[in-house]
Amino acid sequence: MSADSSNNEKNDFIRHIVRDDIKAQKYPKIVTRFPPEPNGYLHLGHVKSICLNFGIAEEFGGDCHLRYDDTNPVAEKQDYIDSIKKDVQWLGFEWTGDALHASHYFDQLYAWAVQLIEQGDAYVDLQTPEEIKLNRGSFNEAGTPSPQRDNSVDINLQHFNDMKDGKYADGKAVLRAKIDMADPNMNMRDPVIYRVMHQSHHQTGDKWCIYPMYDFAHPLSDALEGITHSLCTLEFEDHRPLYDWLIEKVGFELPPHQYEFSRLNVDHTLTSKRKLKQLVDENIVAGWDDPRMPTIAGMRRRGYTPEGLRDFCDRVGVTKADGVVDMRLLEFSIRQSLENTTARGMAVLKPLKVTITNFKEAVSEWESLKADNVEARWEEDAQTLWLSQPKHPNVDMGVREIPFTETLYIDQGDYEITPPAGYKRLSPEKPEIRLRNTYVLAVTEHVTDEAGNVVELKATIDPSTLGNNPEGRKVKGVIHWVSASRGVPATVRLYEQLFSDADPSSVSDVHQALNPNSLTELNAVVEPSLADAPAGTRFQFEREGYFISDSELHSTDKPVFNQIVSLRDSYKPA
Repeated sequence: MSADSSNNEKNDFIRHIVRDDIKAQKYPKIVTRFPPEPNGYLHLGHVKSICLNFGIAEEFGGDCHLRYDDTNPVAEKQDYIDSIKKDVQWLGFEWTGDALHASHYFDQLYAWAVQLIEQGDAYVDLQTPEEIKLNRGSFNEAGTPSPQRDNSVDINLQHFNDMKDGKYADGKAVLRAKIDMADPNMNMRDPVIYRVMHQSHHQTGDKWCIYPMYDFAHPLSDALEGITHSLCTLEFEDHRPLYDWLIEKVGFELPPHQYEFSRLNVDHTLTSKRKLKQLVDENIVAGWDDPRMPTIAGMRRRGYTPEGLRDFCDRVGVTKADGVVDMRLLEFSIRQSLENTTARGMAVLKPLKVTITNFKEAVSEWESLKADNVEARWEEDAQTLWLSQPKHPNVDMGVREIPFTETLYIDQGDYEITPPAGYKRLSPEKPEIRLRNTYVLAVTEHVTDEAGNVVELKATIDPSTLGNNPEGRKVKGVIHWVSASRGVPATVRLYEQLFSDADPSSVSDVHQALNPNSLTELNAVVEPSLADAPAGTRFQFEREGYFISDSELHSTDKPVFNQIVSLRDSYKPA
């Protein structure tokens, strides 16, 4: 079921429960489910639930269902349904059988609602929504019973049938469970279980104008599917009594049981579908898959790996204690997954032109002076020395050819007229440095514009240093470079966190939590091997970080790369 079955045995409290149930032979098979509402794209918080539900089923030889709890057609779309399937599969999981829908059970759910009415456990309330809310009471005061609470079974059946037949407008009638208006748990004060909604449904069309509430459909769908362990986050703990009440009143021989675990909270991250949708609707981000978004689609386009996300969830673990996870732990897991799986390449993000004034004379001697471990070829017409280098220093990924020409680009930050303390790259006082995979370069002159900015360097290369150390001196430092004439212009997107506020969910206006520097676009130049790669290919840009060619916009003639994560971080997980 999972793409990764090499994990050591996990020992969280839910798995202890499952092991005890297996030992007691409580169920013939362990059955879990991942039950998203198709009212938005899945986000980072869902990754934990996906890994837990599918992971439990895999580890204990059970089944995991994918079920859409699609009880609110106003907010649901086919696009969301399709994206959820794609996200689950991309993370490395497959569900048992076909994807399921709560809407496929609407006939049965309606029948059970009628059963509750006939048992005296439900009634139709004709109060307005405002009256129902007002009469629920408070934590300190009991609620006020509805005027219709003690209506006869026949009257309630007639009202409910009228609801189904479309005789009531939206908000004019609801079906409520008849429990206890004085219960200290507000969820048990005669909760609404059906409402009128004259809205076409993406699965059932116009068959229904009444729809079950989530808290009604969810437990009964679980029971109908034979779910054994219904795993959900802590905010549903207060809903468990209603979950159990409905299961008991309808009657099931082997009922499911709900278990709650802490949701995944990551600093500087928002996981409210409503607020994420607001960002999309207001064009604050470029869609649900904007690489800054904490959606699975956004993280996939950003270049995060499913292996890294699964590793992150393993490191976070499963507990009942709420907390906030440091974003750097997520980045650590992603970085770990990329280290030995991504080819290397050179990209200059902020180009500074370098002209090699002795290029022709120096390169004319390359074949006789190069080290034995250097593979190269000369292209006379283009005056280009093609250097062959491995795509990865430690993993066999093949080789790439890098063009070395008379004009190069290095990064603007690699030359300083007045360097700060500790600076170890090029300056007038330290003119020599090794160019990655090629010669030692010595700057002889810098050219500035009217504002005093360095716009070009004049330099020479030491012909004897192609793969060799220079004689009689020690050159410290290595910098990356790209051919100015054979390199490919590219758009490179650098990312910071979308939210500058550590807890964006606590800010009433989401605009106030936004980081104005979340996206920076640079006009970079990359070596040809990077531009030639297909969209969705991950690389390590040497000395810069990990990047991916954008899945939507990248092409060989107009490359676009998204920053995945920085090259390194001082953060070390406990």
